[in-house]
Amino acid sequence: MYDIIIVGAGPAGLTAAIYALRANKKVLLLEKGAFGGQMTYSPKIENYPGFESISGNELADKMVQQALDLGADAEPENVIEISDNGSFKTVLTEEGNNYTALSVIIASGAKHRRLGIENEDKFIGEGISFCAVCDGAFYEGKTVALIGGGNSALQEAVLLSDVCKKLYIVQNLAFLTGEKKLCDILEEKPNVEIIYSSVVDSIPSDTLNSVTIKNTETNELRTLDIDGMFVAIGLIPENENFKNIAMLDEPGYIISDERCTTNTNGVFAAGDCRTKSVRQVSTAIGDGASAAVAACRYIDNL
Repeated sequence: MYDIIIVGAGPAGLTAAIYALRANKKVLLLEKGAFGGQMTYSPKIENYPGFESISGNELADKMVQQALDLGADAEPENVIEISDNGSFKTVLTEEGNNYTALSVIIASGAKHRRLGIENEDKFIGEGISFCAVCDGAFYEGKTVALIGGGNSALQEAVLLSDVCKKLYIVQNLAFLTGEKKLCDILEEKPNVEIIYSSVVDSIPSDTLNSVTIKNTETNELRTLDIDGMFVAIGLIPENENFKNIAMLDEPGYIISDERCTTNTNGVFAAGDCRTKSVRQVSTAIGDGASAAVAACRYIDNL
């Protein structure tokens, strides 16, 4: 029996583990993908306090090692179900293992919606980025394409338009769906070209120096010469397996408060998987600390 099982080993889950272990709790980390989460895809992180520049992999390695050095157990397993048994919780993994704990912290994250083109994964972190706040400065004076036309995409576009020589906005609809104020700002920028009714068709070379887009109305192809591409077509929270234990909002995020509590006693949510307005490494870490403190208090009061 563990004190706390943490589902997900991104920055939120790893921080939760560190805080819980320092409170002398027995902790198990379960992660179905890369330990470190989405930040491992970022070649450089320059907005994390304490490091002027650090790769996502390096920062993840430091967090993972710190948790392991403090005594965390860690298993590369995919959690498919969490059951509430009152005084304890049962966690079932796809690998067929059952684990029990007094409390569970869900830090499953949210994955970026992908374009669905051939070899896309090959270029993630090597020309394809999902975060202009994180990576936009690397493209100062360069030409980039941003895929998407909603609020999040347009906010990214405004930031990129201030640093890039040329910005293509590629939108699959015949209009932008973001706020009118953002649309107006971008339409007035001389270095911004908005391409409507178009989708990414392919990346025609071994390095990301161009992208081919296709007009969805005419099927006409056009090649854009670029230095990088930002994809902002939405996030997919990875919470489908937990809807029985934690209430989800309409997009699928776990509904939680500032203490990261859910509607089930002893179950907490931290990081990108929960309802929140800002999804960054720093905010995930804050969630991890809050969830761990709340979980420890819950256990101590049992």
